Amino acid sequence: MKKIKPFLPLILIVLCSAIAWYLGLQNYFNLEALRDHQKTLEEFIQGYYLVSIFIFSVAYILVVGLSIPGASIMTISGGFLFGQLLGTLLAVISATFGATLLFLTARLASEDILQKKAGPWMKKMQAGFQENAFSYLLTLRLIPLFPFVAINLVASLLQIPLRTFFFGTLLGIIPGSFVYVSMGVALREVIGQPGLTPSFILDPHILIAFVGLGLLSLLPVAYKKYKKRRG
Repeated sequence: MKKIKPFLPLILIVLCSAIAWYLGLQNYFNLEALRDHQKTLEEFIQGYYLVSIFIFSVAYILVVGLSIPGASIMTISGGFLFGQLLGTLLAVISATFGATLLFLTARLASEDILQKKAGPWMKKMQAGFQENAFSYLLTLRLIPLFPFVAINLVASLLQIPLRTFFFGTLLGIIPGSFVYVSMGVALREVIGQPGLTPSFILDPHILIAFVGLGLLSLLPVAYKKYKKRRG
């Protein structure tokens, strides 16, 4: 029983994730569902504003903490439902707490299991974390070189301090979250127009979304070229 005890939180997360997959909850995390239920969601938010914020935040934390595909859609939904500033704030805080939940849970598990789970990313990230954990974690969050979940697992295995992980994640995901939230705001603007005209592309939110996505897609390439030049 003592040998199993450290794994109980991780087993619980895996079990909850499996139940979520079995119930098909991941099918609700898509743009079509957001569009189809727009009016209902907006009316609920207007009537129960604080409750809506709480429900959204908890749902986002669980999606990230249980590694259910849909974090990007949740971020877009933040902009769609709550606007640019509040949507970004909720997305950043919720994603950070969700990642921290998985991070703390994984730290209780054995190294052998996590090494198998993390796969080939382990050795690539290990040297960087040993040099300067905060700077490297911040870089990994700013530039999506590795899957989000893999970073959480490797950081927990390498015993990165909780404070370093939390603030590195919190600060590092702000730019990406801002861009995805702006996509949600742009989506709401587009859906709200009865007839689209070429001028809709000049909407600030839509321009931010397109430019931001372009920059995010170029960051990994630029970073790899920078590392290659440094040898």
